[in-house]
Amino acid sequence: MVEFIPMLPAHLDDVWAIEQRAHPFPWTESQIRETPGRFALNLTLLIDGEVAGYCFGQSVAGEASLLNIAVDPQRQGQGLGRQLLAAFVAAAQAEHAEEIWLEVRASNVRASQLYLANGFTLISRRENYYRADSTISATGREDALMMKAEL
Repeated sequence: MVEFIPMLPAHLDDVWAIEQRAHPFPWTESQIRETPGRFALNLTLLIDGEVAGYCFGQSVAGEASLLNIAVDPQRQGQGLGRQLLAAFVAAAQAEHAEEIWLEVRASNVRASQLYLANGFTLISRRENYYRADSTISATGREDALMMKAEL
């Protein structure tokens, strides 16, 4: 059974493990374990009670931000990222958000295509925003794509 529930402290060990496997430059463990603020919109994707993905976000004054999203690499390619994104959009709508903003690495074509296919539009590009390894960029930096969806 697939569920999307608010993130709980009990999920954080698994979230941290997925974060390290899913991202080339993961958030720090302290960022993952930071106590959420009152505007947090953090969800956990559970499959048969096991953590399979998560997202960190916030919603403030009608504007939601998707800060981090990941599905366990062992479970990717099954449509779970699309479902997790839809759950975040629904949670943002429940908080009366009128738009959602996010940024994604320019090299993350799969994620960019997911966002575009789900109502996000490319707004701008932040040059040299992210750290990158030599397989992506000789400069050690890569661009961020800024995207927005109207709700």
